[in-house]
Amino acid sequence: METVFVTDAGRVRDHNEDTGGIFTNSVGEYLAVVADGMGGHQAGDVASDMVTNYLREAFEPIDKPFTPEQAEEWLRQQINTANKKIYETSLEQDKLAGMGTTVVTAVCTPSFAVIAHVGDSRAYHLSETEFQLKTEDHSLVNELKNNGQLTEEEAENHPRKNVLTRAIGTEEQIKSETMAMEWKVGEGIVLCSDGLTNKISPTEIKKNVKASSSLHECARTLIHTANERGGEDNITLAIILHSPYNKEVE
Repeated sequence: METVFVTDAGRVRDHNEDTGGIFTNSVGEYLAVVADGMGGHQAGDVASDMVTNYLREAFEPIDKPFTPEQAEEWLRQQINTANKKIYETSLEQDKLAGMGTTVVTAVCTPSFAVIAHVGDSRAYHLSETEFQLKTEDHSLVNELKNNGQLTEEEAENHPRKNVLTRAIGTEEQIKSETMAMEWKVGEGIVLCSDGLTNKISPTEIKKNVKASSSLHECARTLIHTANERGGEDNITLAIILHSPYNKEVE
């Protein structure tokens, strides 16, 4: 696999509430995570850090390959547990009250990938011919669009676009969405926070991944472009390409 993870505070905010990373387990499978925290100057940082660290610590010791069904169930269970931990922490400390985070995560093996998400951070599947969105935003605007109350254009420019209907840590129980898919050499998984997708279209992301000489160059170009277009939000991007050799990019 070839991988890159980049996060940036953007040009307006003085701190970065996004976290994430790309991790490997004992059998060489990969876990990519992007989490976009919310809840104030410190609380968002704490929530996104907690879900990322919990998933990493649970994943790295795994010493048997997943089946697709096992990976889906594992992601559901770990997200549920992380949600409970974050929720309980928010109740115990006044300064963390109301904190929460999105999460989009993918387990990637040589034959399949499994994606899970809560919130509006997104996952895309890059193939030879397509760049397909594999998640559906848990947001007020997306619900209004699905109910026919907003057009695609109205949804894109709606002033309440950032209002979530589901997030990690804001309720005692949470429902994540999961999906498994086959993938092959040459294909990729792209995870990103809304700081990227609010500024750069899927078509542009696809072109950058395809045209760049390296994943590192691609990620830096996308982050730079989002910043050039305003950079009002934190921006985070994780890419895993299914390549015939192992190459990790920090």
